[in-house]
Amino acid sequence: MRLFVALEIEDRIRGRLARFVEGVAGFAPEARWVRPESLHLTLKFIGEKSSLEADAIKRELQEIDASTVEVSFGGYGFFPNERAPRVFWVGVQAGPELASLAAAVDENMAKLGIPKEEHAFSPHLTLARGAGGSGSPRKQKGDGPNRGFQRLQEKLAAVPAPEFGAMMAREFFLYQSQLSPGGSRYTKLAGFSLR
Repeated sequence: MRLFVALEIEDRIRGRLARFVEGVAGFAPEARWVRPESLHLTLKFIGEKSSLEADAIKRELQEIDASTVEVSFGGYGFFPNERAPRVFWVGVQAGPELASLAAAVDENMAKLGIPKEEHAFSPHLTLARGAGGSGSPRKQKGDGPNRGFQRLQEKLAAVPAPEFGAMMAREFFLYQSQLSPGGSRYTKLAGFSLR
């Protein structure tokens, strides 16, 4: 099973994001837009693991002692950059508690032989991926001007940066990702409280 660790997005914020996507998706019709019910704030992508390994991961995540996290959502950007956009995202602002939580998850997963993150934690919500391209936020060979997001960029430049609200995360979750032709489906396998 394909696993990752994430914060769930509150329904009221998810609803605002859904309305925003409805309003802008037509400006990048070739993009693969994330379904609102699939939005989450990833803390760590783990990858393919057996159910036995998943049980060990749950036990290790249970050991994390971290604070609740206030998170706000607003603004937007493109990975790897605006000149060669492959991913359209919404910004995430939070205090140091969010990075501490992500670091604790990374540390505890490393105890199970899961490789540590190579890059600094960069919280964001992916809203769309360019058609046919990689969803990776990192610059890749072959990146160049991409017309797929050009109209969207022009429209967004003409309006104030969107704000979607703030929430207090009181728990984080281990999810299973199941790939399908209609997009990934996410199932919560376990939840872990924050203090």
